[in-house]
Formats: sequence, C-alpha cells, structure tokens
Amino acid sequence: MQVDVAKKQKVDLIKLIITGGVLDAKAKGVPGELKMKPDDEIIHLFKENNAFLCTTLSPALPYALFDRSVSNASEVEQYNGNIVFEGIKECAKAVIDNDIPVVLGNDVGCPWITQYDFWRELYYFHKYVGVSNAFALYTATLNSAVMAGIGRDTGSVEAGKCADLIVTKNNPLDDLRALRNVDLVMARGRLYNNPKFKTKNIVTKELDKFCDLC
Repeated sequence: MQVDVAKKQKVDLIKLIITGGVLDAKAKGVPGELKMKPDDEIIHLFKENNAFLCTTLSPALPYALFDRSVSNASEVEQYNGNIVFEGIKECAKAVIDNDIPVVLGNDVGCPWITQYDFWRELYYFHKYVGVSNAFALYTATLNSAVMAGIGRDTGSVEAGKCADLIVTKNNPLDDLRALRNVDLVMARGRLYNNPKFKTKNIVTKELDKFCDLC
C-alpha cells in the first residue's frame, strides 16, 4: 500500500481524504459518501494514535450552498457537496465532543478558495460547527502550530517565539469577521503596514453571503 511506501520514506504527515473529491463524482453519493464516519471505533483510533482532525469547510461550502447558476455545479456535484459539507460538520462536532485535537485548513487551489481570506474558515467553524470565537482562534493558531510540531516556535505571542502576529481595528474575540481587515502584519519581527492584495469581486460577493455580510 502507498502508506507503507510513505512509511519507508519517513514522511512526517499522511493526509487521509475520507470522502474522495466531489468533482470526481459520476453519481449521487459517490464519492461524496463518507468512508470513515466518526463512530466509536474511529474515535478510539484517533485517541490511541494521538491523531487530530483537520476541519476544512471552505471547499465544500460553495458546492453545497451556492445557487448552481453561480457555482456552475451539476446537480450531482451539489448533491455530493451537501453530503460532504454535512459530514465535515458532524465529524468536527464528534471529535470536539471527545476531546480530540482539531486544526483548520481551507484547501487553497479549490474553486472559490483564495490565499487572502483564511478568516472565512474560522467564521465557518464558528457558524456551522458551533464553537466559540476564542476556540476558533486557538484552533487556527496555537493548536495548529502544536499539531504541526512547531508550537515552540510560533502559534502564540510569547517570549522566545517568532514575532508573528496581525493587528486588527476590532476584536476578533467579539466577532471573527474583524480578521477581514488587517491593519498591520508582523512576520518574524518585520512590520508590514496596511497590507494590500488583489481580490476577486465575484468571489467576495458570493462568499460574503455565508459570512452574514450581506
């Protein structure tokens, strides 16, 4: 098996995609069907192997929730997108209820996903999984760093760690959408005031509907 090959290559991390790709689907439920449901056996395996879950809502949301005239998804793709989206939410809730670590990803490169607004993943995590703003921030920062094995270097503002932080006008503990407007970035101690980046208006317009911004 490929996992055995990877083990011999001494890889640090193996990512399991438990649903298959929605865009590969030829029929409803395939491959959107979950292959590793978070039942008692899977929860036990998580704990026994000190594993963690990477919750990634961003890629499934457009196919599940967008009007198909916008996403250009077929009926089959939207159907499977809904299966995957609901499965991601339920998996996240199950592992959190069982004190299994969670980190956040967003699969940049998938349709409708950008490099510049990862804040949306935090907001989706809060909105659809039901976690607090503080837990979403912790999951995306320190806990992700710890799970990646670099928690001693980054992930929180502490003496001896890399000077990595952002400054926002409003407090994300009150509203995660405050992360949308970043006034200052500090990366390894270097300051970047009022960072600018290119955006796609159509992407922003459609995704904002699911961040309660319009």
